Amino acid sequence: MEVVHPRCAGVDVSKRDAKVCVRVAGTGRAKARSTVTTWSSVTNQVLALRDHLIGEQVTLVVMEATGDYWKPFYYLLEDGPFEVMLVNARHVKNLPGRKTDVSDAAWLADLGAHGLVRGSFVPPPPIRQLRDLTRTRTTITRERAREIQRLEKLLEDAGIKLSSVATDISGVSGRAMLAALVAGERDPGVLADLAKRRLRSKIPELTEALTGRFGEHHAFLTRLHLDLIDQHTTAIGELTARIEVMIEPFRRVRDLIVTIPGISTLVADVIIAETGGDMTRFPTAGHLASWAGTCPGSNESAGRVKSTATRPGNPYLKGALGIAAMSAARSKGTYLSAKYRRIAARRGPVKAIVAVEHAILIAMWNMLTTGEHYRDPGDDFYTRLNPDKAKNRAIDQLRKMGFNVTLQPQAATA
Repeated sequence: MEVVHPRCAGVDVSKRDAKVCVRVAGTGRAKARSTVTTWSSVTNQVLALRDHLIGEQVTLVVMEATGDYWKPFYYLLEDGPFEVMLVNARHVKNLPGRKTDVSDAAWLADLGAHGLVRGSFVPPPPIRQLRDLTRTRTTITRERAREIQRLEKLLEDAGIKLSSVATDISGVSGRAMLAALVAGERDPGVLADLAKRRLRSKIPELTEALTGRFGEHHAFLTRLHLDLIDQHTTAIGELTARIEVMIEPFRRVRDLIVTIPGISTLVADVIIAETGGDMTRFPTAGHLASWAGTCPGSNESAGRVKSTATRPGNPYLKGALGIAAMSAARSKGTYLSAKYRRIAARRGPVKAIVAVEHAILIAMWNMLTTGEHYRDPGDDFYTRLNPDKAKNRAIDQLRKMGFNVTLQPQAATA
């Protein structure tokens, strides 16, 4: 097999250290020579490893993406005069039965030397920092939602059915009522009268819902949960402010993305952080959709298709795309909502959501490639695409309802 990199290194990374195999191709009929060394994961040792690889005249370093332990090695080695390739662990599985850290490092070196691996997408430092911020905001937002759920369970324990009347127990009205409960107010009528705006029309229901057995024990835990919710809210606000600063170089990209139905500013921030906002990394729109895990899988053997499930994509990107797709599906008069309804009727809502995610990514790739804003084809796109089919379907439906249908062309208006 052809040797692409005569001097290649494979790095098997763990939390404490890394096994490094330097493979030097032989000349003529001589076999390749491999030497394996162990290096600690502390910064000084990684810098010494970089000098060692430079001394060995290595041109390619291949390492497996193991948790977050690859980051100290990758971020320090990428400044070297050689190419550093981070590979997906699923793509470089070693043969079972004789698997060790040393053999894994040698296997990575062999694969890299013969050009049999593809590097994963590792964004540049500005995108990494933006990604850290958006992922932290997502994590804290989810934790705040869990804290609200814990608070709701506590209220159920106290017999307070506030969530059955108020949509958001952490809103203005809900917070006022909970603060009064913590302060010692137990009269359901007084508590219900704290409702604001549209919730005041439900004061009788609130009075019934706020009748319970709320005591000092519940007041203590409620105050604890409310303090944690406030802390999470403050942290989310600080992160959002910081993201606004870091997103400045990509503001034009975000302004384009938010013109797609369903994509809010927060969702656009996540999409930019996870994709890098640079579509030149993806040769086609299909490559982007496949990388994100919104394309059908391919698993065929002996002429039988075993599975077409989508591949597991980036969880943060998938979550943001899911939010955008559900929002677009609920929109009115848009192509994406029509696409969702059309597919959901035949294949179910889950596959319809994935199809909308795919359409959003395709549109985004084309927009960022051409620099044009989103132009919605309209909810009648499929009718205009095949008018005869739409006409025949409508006629069939009317006939099934017992009507005789006669079509007459509409007179042209002046």
